[in-house]
Amino acid sequence: MTTEEKPWGSYTNLLDESYTKVKQIVIKPGESPSYQYHFKRSEIWVIVKGTGVCKLDGEKYEVTVGDVIAIDEEQKHQITNIGETDLVFVEVQLGEYFGEDDIVRLEDKYGRV
Repeated sequence: MTTEEKPWGSYTNLLDESYTKVKQIVIKPGESPSYQYHFKRSEIWVIVKGTGVCKLDGEKYEVTVGDVIAIDEEQKHQITNIGETDLVFVEVQLGEYFGEDDIVRLEDKYGRV
């Protein structure tokens, strides 16, 4: 398992196979990854700790422990930690390609667009 540090938190690869990739993602309080989408994969997020706001195609929803979010290929998505502690979720990627270069960033407070 490898962990990658990001300005918003970190992710750890739990499983990396030709048919899926599974990550544990940790978002620091007040932080969020970019508003983005993917051409070659869908994602399923299971919230396991904390609270956040999930933005899907511009619509915002509050999420908490036990919530499951399904994200289709090319669906715009972002999650923001609105709590006082880390927001943690498991991300299951499904599709034909799982590389980090299949990220199209639309908005990013860290200047990565």
